[in-house]
Amino acid sequence: MNAPETTETGSSGDPGYDTVDVSVLVIGAGAAGARTAIELAERGINDVLVLGKRSHGDAHTTWARGGINGALGTHDPEDSWAVHAADTLNEGHFLNDPGKVETVTKQMPDRLRELDEWEMDFSRTEDGSIDQRFFGAQSFRRTAFAGDHTGESMLNALIDRAQELSVPYRENVMITSVLSDGDRAYGAVGFDMDTGDYLVFNAGTVVLATGGYAAVYNRHTSREDENNGDGPALAYNAGAELMDMEFVQFHPTGMAVNESDPEWEPWSGRLVTEAVRGEGGRLYNAEGERFMKRYSPDQMELDARDIVARAIAQEIAEGRGTENGGVYLDLSHKSESFIRERLPRMHERFDSLGVEMASEPVEVAPTAHYGMGGVAVDEYGETSVSSLFAIGETMAGVHGANRLGGNSLAETVAFGAVTGKRIAEQVDGPGRIPGQIVDDIAKPQMRDLTTLAGRDGTYGVMSVFTDLQDLMWEHAGILRDEDSLRAGLDELDALREKASDMDVGPITSDSFEFAIDIGFMLTAARAVLRGAIQRTESRGAHHRTDYPDIDSDWRRNIYFERADVGGMSTHTEAVGTPSEAVQDALDEGYELDYHQLE
Repeated sequence: MNAPETTETGSSGDPGYDTVDVSVLVIGAGAAGARTAIELAERGINDVLVLGKRSHGDAHTTWARGGINGALGTHDPEDSWAVHAADTLNEGHFLNDPGKVETVTKQMPDRLRELDEWEMDFSRTEDGSIDQRFFGAQSFRRTAFAGDHTGESMLNALIDRAQELSVPYRENVMITSVLSDGDRAYGAVGFDMDTGDYLVFNAGTVVLATGGYAAVYNRHTSREDENNGDGPALAYNAGAELMDMEFVQFHPTGMAVNESDPEWEPWSGRLVTEAVRGEGGRLYNAEGERFMKRYSPDQMELDARDIVARAIAQEIAEGRGTENGGVYLDLSHKSESFIRERLPRMHERFDSLGVEMASEPVEVAPTAHYGMGGVAVDEYGETSVSSLFAIGETMAGVHGANRLGGNSLAETVAFGAVTGKRIAEQVDGPGRIPGQIVDDIAKPQMRDLTTLAGRDGTYGVMSVFTDLQDLMWEHAGILRDEDSLRAGLDELDALREKASDMDVGPITSDSFEFAIDIGFMLTAARAVLRGAIQRTESRGAHHRTDYPDIDSDWRRNIYFERADVGGMSTHTEAVGTPSEAVQDALDEGYELDYHQLE
């Protein structure tokens, strides 16, 4: 279903474009965008349009496999939203916004029951309850799941519900700019990726639900055309602030493969879900040592992701890695029937590559997985630019310095409901884009896109794209220091010059899309490097070898905003304090007992 359009012919050499009037424009068709639209529709707001860059239902949400957190207490009735919040703050090294953490953890039992009502294909206990498994650094079994295809099953349920409510959506549209005067958002500019037609969306409210920025790294768990930092960059360019961008989660278990083998090479860095370890998977180095006994004897393979990732990186750096630059993840002590039932997608993937998980280990190594930072928002998901919201992985605040596994999907539906409710209370029609915004932002944007399309240049788009990813892995990876970070900034400036001289195909080509992505990635990469230089401590996923300890004075968030003449300025603010209920849970000192899995 599409919103009504009017066609406007360009004048004075401007390209023509279609105008779409809509009260609420949701950019991003994954779980966060879908749940926001559902909330609006259920509250009687039908003048909504959801945009996706891909076919409907083809969103990064489907790649989230292991589970979604909520204190249902299926197996552990002593669990509660407050303990869930305490675990989240502990995992985030207390850099999280405590209010946003409570928003998620309080909501999640109801959000899980809601998904169940919408016929999500949850795995079940023998009595038919929603099953829950162990996940890293969680005190209790609170990760609900659908085999190892949780994100896919969740998005299917959300899309089915949205279709029941006749939520309008449009596929294959790429947004290149949010229309804003710095104080208020009025809509967005983009193009139809199939036809190349320009589109101007006149919207009373804009919601960014476009994912994160982990794909600025060369080893990552996303597809190349997603999580390129478009949401944070769109918000930043519109005048909103970013926050915590230096914190990038490197998942411990991405696939480590022989990259010279064409059958395996496309799988390099792809996620081996934490559910494998949650179901008892064990890590061994090339010498056959179960090395997590040295790094974390109590929580072992299910310690926090940053700890396990650094342990693996250390084993590899000290020469105890595998031939393909990883370590072994072994589930061979479990039966094939168990693996097929609990981890069907993982079993299917490795079986197709000739590996039987029930009899041999798989090779894994850390891979960029998730950006804890993103757009700075208030308790409802609204940015400092009025009428511009950001939710899901696009927003910052919930995860702090390191994300608790299973909280990413939780955040999407929790804040989708909160943001949708807030917008429904405020929505007042499409509004009108001021003529000056059209003349000063929209039309110049379309002229720039026209100039970019088909441009002859010196450098190939994908060459610049991969150079940027390599730069970030080398200079802002798992282990960081000031000299390398500053060298990365210098190289980024040189790469920006190359990006202005790329050989680009027509507007409907892949190279045009990736050329746009490079612009977004340059913004995200600069913020990561700037924040990593400024934060002179090690906390969570940010590890400085020249400042290896946590500094209590750095319990502060770094904010990034646009400065004059294309610059980026920063300031810091102290983090808030938890509520009494959460502080009580923290004081209790709950902790996962890994050995229940033995």
